[in-house]
Amino acid sequence: MKQFLTGVLALLLLAGCGSVPVTGRTQLQMVSEQQEIKMGLTSFREILGKEKLSADPVLNERVQRIGKRIAAATGRTDYQWEFKVIDNDKMLNAFCLPGGKVAVYTGLLPVAQDDAGLAAVIAHEVAHAIARHGGERLSQEVVVAGLSVATVVAMQDSPNRDLYAGLLGAGAAVGFLLPYSRLHESEADRMGMIYMAKAGFDPRAALALWQRMAVAAKGKSRPPEWLSTHPADETRIKEIERWLPEALSHYRPVGQ
Repeated sequence: MKQFLTGVLALLLLAGCGSVPVTGRTQLQMVSEQQEIKMGLTSFREILGKEKLSADPVLNERVQRIGKRIAAATGRTDYQWEFKVIDNDKMLNAFCLPGGKVAVYTGLLPVAQDDAGLAAVIAHEVAHAIARHGGERLSQEVVVAGLSVATVVAMQDSPNRDLYAGLLGAGAAVGFLLPYSRLHESEADRMGMIYMAKAGFDPRAALALWQRMAVAAKGKSRPPEWLSTHPADETRIKEIERWLPEALSHYRPVGQ
């Protein structure tokens, strides 16, 4: 009986496997992409209802212009892309929920500095959605917690609603700090550099961005890398340097 159950579980996991674009990594996907997108839209609408959106037309145009170029580079024309700016100067954050729902906090803009730096931020977040990292984490929750997919998708009670929004990638916006794993972060770095390069932004700006982020994080308490869900700054920068030649092979400056 034990072997039978193990075999059934193996078949279930195999049936729920997907593949990440660019990297080709096999991932667990028990939640359909359409279910994931529907949940992402619900969470995005709830977050925008709670947060203060920027009314700066220049800033909004900038984020939308850069975001649309990144989105086009992904090839996901079936996504209903949205790009919003949240007016919060204390939050060095951005996120992208399933289906292409992107938000950038104003606190991140001084670190991003220019259009290329902002492109690196947006491309990294967009890569999380393209790789379906949120759906992968939801699927892990389904398996580990022994829940049904229908239960997770329904999000019937408010505590779980915020939890699942956090798993999808909303992070601090819903009161749950649920950062992606080191694997997901590294994957988004690599994919994001390729997308920004294809969109006509110099991927070397991603290296400069994370170097500035490392400076901004100095003095803040962090766990050692092996206890953290994010790569250490030094590790991240070394990986980005290693992936730069791949990204640069896709780079064609606008107008060339």
